[in-house]
Amino acid sequence: MDRNDENDGQSARIPQQRSSVPSFLFLIFMLFILTNHTGDEFLARNHYQDALQSLNYQLSNFTAWLNGTESNFTMPDRNAAATPLVGSFMSFGSRLNPQWASYFSNVTGFAHGEIDFFNITPPSLGSATYSWRTHAETFMGDTNMTDLAGHFGSWNWSGSDKISWSIMDRAPISVKGVTEKIAMVHGRIDVRHPATSDDMKLDFEGVHFLANGSIYGFAEPTGRHIDIRYIPALVPEAFQNDTARTIEPELMSRINKVKDMIDAGVIDQDSPNGESQGGCGFSVYAQIAPSEIPAKYMDDLEDELQKPTGRWTVKRPPLKLNGVLLSRECGILYNLHDAEGLRSQLFFRKVATYAGISALVYLVQLLLLSRQVDRSRTPAGLSRVSLWTFLTQSIVDSVSFAGHITFAIIANGRPSLSLVAPAFVACVLFAFESQHAILINQVQAPEDAVAPPPPRPVQQEPSVPSQAVPTPTTAPPRSTGPTFLSLLFRHIRSDPQARIWLGMFFFLTFIVRVIVTPSLALVFVASMYSLFWLPQIIRSVKKGRSSALTAEYMIGTSLCRLFHALYFLTCPKNVLDVEPRRWMWYLAMFIFLQVAVILLQQRFGPAFFLPKRFARAQVHDYHPALPLSAADSEAPEESLGDCAICMEAIHTEDEKQLEHVTGGLLRNVGARRSYSLAPCQHLFHTECLEKWLAIKNICPHCRRPLPPL
Repeated sequence: MDRNDENDGQSARIPQQRSSVPSFLFLIFMLFILTNHTGDEFLARNHYQDALQSLNYQLSNFTAWLNGTESNFTMPDRNAAATPLVGSFMSFGSRLNPQWASYFSNVTGFAHGEIDFFNITPPSLGSATYSWRTHAETFMGDTNMTDLAGHFGSWNWSGSDKISWSIMDRAPISVKGVTEKIAMVHGRIDVRHPATSDDMKLDFEGVHFLANGSIYGFAEPTGRHIDIRYIPALVPEAFQNDTARTIEPELMSRINKVKDMIDAGVIDQDSPNGESQGGCGFSVYAQIAPSEIPAKYMDDLEDELQKPTGRWTVKRPPLKLNGVLLSRECGILYNLHDAEGLRSQLFFRKVATYAGISALVYLVQLLLLSRQVDRSRTPAGLSRVSLWTFLTQSIVDSVSFAGHITFAIIANGRPSLSLVAPAFVACVLFAFESQHAILINQVQAPEDAVAPPPPRPVQQEPSVPSQAVPTPTTAPPRSTGPTFLSLLFRHIRSDPQARIWLGMFFFLTFIVRVIVTPSLALVFVASMYSLFWLPQIIRSVKKGRSSALTAEYMIGTSLCRLFHALYFLTCPKNVLDVEPRRWMWYLAMFIFLQVAVILLQQRFGPAFFLPKRFARAQVHDYHPALPLSAADSEAPEESLGDCAICMEAIHTEDEKQLEHVTGGLLRNVGARRSYSLAPCQHLFHTECLEKWLAIKNICPHCRRPLPPL
């Protein structure tokens, strides 16, 4: 072989180096993906640019209008009938003597109240006998009913009965030429319907007059732009100029805010894109109820609420609102009466208090569970408790953990940290209960398994001589290995832990989808809470033995479980503003009825409440009548055989052995025999089998499951 061939062989053995061009292109592609600013973020940035341009245009025209120069802005005319129509339902406030009474200077918080619906369209007013009918007819004027019907959409406006109003009241700023203290307010109004789980969400923008406690503004469906320059058309004529001059710095503040967000690169991709979701727009008129507290003490109360120092203040008066939501484009009037308000700081304290109590309740549950697990950790004890009792509680705790975490995210403030405590303890409780449920399943799976039938004897037929028949030779079938799905299915069938975790995964996925809907969430609460102790009752009756659950665990756990359910479903002033449900009291009584039945089962028998024909449980008899062993007929001592555990002889008349047996765990059973015959026909000393069953519940020889002794 010449040198050229040798070189060719060496070059063939040397691997060729990979070109760096594909790697470079791949890195460029990944950097492009990571630093890409197209898509939603690009659209959101363009939206902010358009909003900034629109605000600048609005401010320039509004400023020109205020100065009396040429402008494209025109203030709409006031509807003269609006004031008397609103005055038929509520009274606007007046100036108070600050030494005797005052209004709330800051209403930041949440207000909830009931509303009354009135249809003020011309066809409906034709047959109405209201005292304010003339004002409503004048207010509606020559309304086009075709355009009016197009604004309604699919929402049932007439069936709405409550609203939830979230208000953010800003501190009033001093403006040159403005004598009144006027604060800008904004927020959201949720119109609720009792038959549906969805709310009609309305964005709110308005002004708050601190001197008389009146609020004026607009409420539009989410996504529809609210032009705050038109708010002066709602307020009394004497305050129009002051309101207009207060709105000018508000527009400037919003322009600066958008500029700062664009410069800082803070782009909210979930911001509304300006497209309207349809619905009706409203003019909002509200009045804060006065309090009999001097203005000086009310200011001290507000300062202490904003910056707590612990100093003495007067008792906090209730915050109440009355108002009217008026829509000319839809012919709707909502009368809001006696709405109760809760300041944001008070709400935060309320949430923190709830979180502390809830965490303490979960700690008590964790202590009760640990004590119960210590008392029933043996196979004999685990075989007497229901798997579904602990599995149901673990599911409830997992949903509670997700709910508290979601609540903390929505709160997005000081109370969010406090809500982490109950969420963490609920997660720990879920882990312990799931682990205990898996242990119960491992112990009960062999016991609940159906024993295979004994093999039938094979009868051999007499051989008949036959002629040799040649069989055709065929190619053996091609062996195919098991597929991935078959291996996965086989693993799930053979592994009980895999079945439990897979079942919990699908169930929790379904539950997460369910709890989003409030009506289905109530069904979930009712079904889960009713299944706490019912499976334990059924298992005790089916197996013919009482449960291993202590009265301390059942009563304490029931009280702790009912704390959250009773708080949210019976307390009218809970932190989530859930309406009370009367059926929750019946559910609580049903839970304690189950606890009482389990305690009575431990005292009077598992089937004490059933007729005798239904109370017969299939229990294995470990002490049947057995003949003496015939292995050695001349032995001086008669025995039944040797114990399969200690390998010693089993004597029927061993007084010492009988004393050990009746003095142990079987003292209350009566005179028990000294032997025990398992279903697999293995013979044991009763004392030896008791000690073995305290460790495992399978036969030490054939590994078949053993029923309780």
